[in-house]
Amino acid sequence: MAAMRRLLQQLQPVLAQQAALRRVPHCRRLHSPFPLAAASASPPAPAPAAHSPSPTPRLLPRSTGSLLPASAGAVVAAARTDTARNAGPLDEPLSLQLSRASDCFASSSSTLLHGVAAPWAHWATTPADDMVLMLAGANVAVYGLWRLADPNFGLGPSMRIWLDTYTGGRLHTLLTSALSHVDLRFMADHFMISLDNFKSLRLHTLLTCAFSHKDANHLFHNMMGLYFFGSSIARTFGPDFLLKLYVQGALLGSAFYLTEMAFLAPQKEGFGGWNTPALGASAAVNATVLLYIFLYPTNILYLHFLIPLPAALVGAYLIGADLRRVKKGNSRVAGSAHLGGAVVAALVFAEMKGWI
Repeated sequence: MAAMRRLLQQLQPVLAQQAALRRVPHCRRLHSPFPLAAASASPPAPAPAAHSPSPTPRLLPRSTGSLLPASAGAVVAAARTDTARNAGPLDEPLSLQLSRASDCFASSSSTLLHGVAAPWAHWATTPADDMVLMLAGANVAVYGLWRLADPNFGLGPSMRIWLDTYTGGRLHTLLTSALSHVDLRFMADHFMISLDNFKSLRLHTLLTCAFSHKDANHLFHNMMGLYFFGSSIARTFGPDFLLKLYVQGALLGSAFYLTEMAFLAPQKEGFGGWNTPALGASAAVNATVLLYIFLYPTNILYLHFLIPLPAALVGAYLIGADLRRVKKGNSRVAGSAHLGGAVVAALVFAEMKGWI
């Protein structure tokens, strides 16, 4: 019995230590993507003494496995340790490795912010042909306004019946309302470029005139050029590039035309005089066509849809014809506006080549 009592006294400290260890909270294992990232930044604390009534929360049981670091600093330190020890595919900057988990969020948030900053930013992802069709559609819509403004335009009885039958009367009502608000004076004030509009501070006409056509033949030829050459430019450089090129060609074409009217046109009233208005997408389309020609001068183009010529010769012909129109004057084609589009194409091409 005495020997048994002495054995129990010797085992009592060991039993007390094991009971203390059982009261320590369990730690969740971290399955880190980095093989060596589980090592803690500081060595583990020693096991609690047998006389300690309860372990402190900072103490962790010794383990050879990977433990969840106690702080964000320990996470970074562990990742740095892993990066330093590993070679091969993981040998890359720490910031790149740590950012992989948030790539999806970063991408979606940056896209959202980009959309807020630029309301038209989604046009950058529009398919190339869709951008061409959007520009052509805007031109056709303004042409429709010119038709409505024509005093000879009217809705005959058969047209009214057709509209009421197939649209429930809504389109008929819309057209009737448009007829009461849109007239030739309205269209001339807002969709034609002239010195009178410029002096009246109707500056929006510098751009809106590039979507305006009164004649169906004029509209058809401009849209054909936009479709064939604009589609190629948009597929190569993106739809947003085509949109910017169109707008820049329109604005500089309008500026060149106003300069011609102010300094070269005869000081007389009526057609051919200083206040002759102009309209059409020719300057914007000319910028698109000539940029294509500058990029692909050896391609074969068909002048007037009939004569096969190298693109460089077609470009020389177009520029020469516009210079002749400006010199001659009194032409129904605004050669100066075309030259403004040509200058835009030349500047864009020079920038692509790194010349400016």
